[in-house]
Amino acid sequence: MSEEHWGWPFFEDEHRKMAATLHAWAADQPAEESGITLDDRCRQLVRSLGDAGWLRHTVAGTEFGGSHDRIDTRTVCLAREILAEHDALADFAFAMQGLGSGAISLAGTEEQKRHYLPQVAAGTAIAAFALSEIDAGSDAAALSCAARADGDEFVIDGEKTWISNGGIADFYVVFARTGEDKGARGISAFLVDADNPGLHIAERIDVIAPHPLARLHFDGCRVPATKRLGAAGAGFGLAMRTLDIFRTSVAAAAVGFARHAMAEALARVTSRQMFGGVLADFQLTRAELAQMATTIDATALLTYRAAWQRDQGRSVTREAAMAKMAATEGAQRVIDAAVQMWGALGVVRDRPVERLYRDIRALRIYEGATEVQQLIIGRELLRDTANT
Repeated sequence: MSEEHWGWPFFEDEHRKMAATLHAWAADQPAEESGITLDDRCRQLVRSLGDAGWLRHTVAGTEFGGSHDRIDTRTVCLAREILAEHDALADFAFAMQGLGSGAISLAGTEEQKRHYLPQVAAGTAIAAFALSEIDAGSDAAALSCAARADGDEFVIDGEKTWISNGGIADFYVVFARTGEDKGARGISAFLVDADNPGLHIAERIDVIAPHPLARLHFDGCRVPATKRLGAAGAGFGLAMRTLDIFRTSVAAAAVGFARHAMAEALARVTSRQMFGGVLADFQLTRAELAQMATTIDATALLTYRAAWQRDQGRSVTREAAMAKMAATEGAQRVIDAAVQMWGALGVVRDRPVERLYRDIRALRIYEGATEVQQLIIGRELLRDTANT
């Protein structure tokens, strides 16, 4: 665990104190129990994170159980980096409480916030963010799941897929087409409780880095009009604002994975006997370690620049995209190098570097694939040029 970056000027003393406390807490958590299901493991982690007070950082508003009046991006990023370095599933559990409830923090009514957010902060309710569809992933505005008004209710029909926490969530923030306008302007957001009639878990999805993931089916799912989240037709903008808060934290998680891989690599090359010495004696090894270390520091700097800027109230569309792209791609390279240094043991199932290799892959896709981040960065650069 490298703690030197906690001294960077991006952080204040409260961030450094939080990071040290969380690092100690994460290091003290018991190892994963054998025989426990993935779903139960995630439920345990959410409850543990809530009991310890860490989920307060995923909620805005101290009166609703949050640690700050608005979500502090640097705190969320530090938390995700530290948790990812220790336990990928703990990072997932923490992040999804924030992403799943972020739209409520941003646009919820007083009643909606009071009902849902304290439970999220306490870890007694699991949140989920239901935006993606089979033909609306990177192009989220192309979604077809629809909600029609019927008296004082809305009726939702359609499907969502790749929904993290699908199957274990207590509620879902669902984005559906309500038809106020074409494209992105005709989408609204709704709060749908997991036991709401008409909501079905159509399929559980198994991926290379296992976590609860599902396809949801809505068949005449009726929700009260009071469960609409934000203004009519404003759902797509709300989804993008929510993703903007947490996109930088994806970069932070990637940095955490890379730091873990670096520690594993250093342990291996300094102990692996080879040709009368150890692997670390070779110039090729040292050159690779140098590249790995530089990548980690460079991507951490991009990550915490974006986090600091957002906490200063600045727009970070370009900076967050740069951080997300660089950190996830960089972590993939760092972890791949660590696997290579471990040799045959590096591809043995459930060895630390093998798990990291599976853990990092999805981060290059979710919350905006690398190619989408490239489009965003290019668009923002051209917009800035046009305005000068």
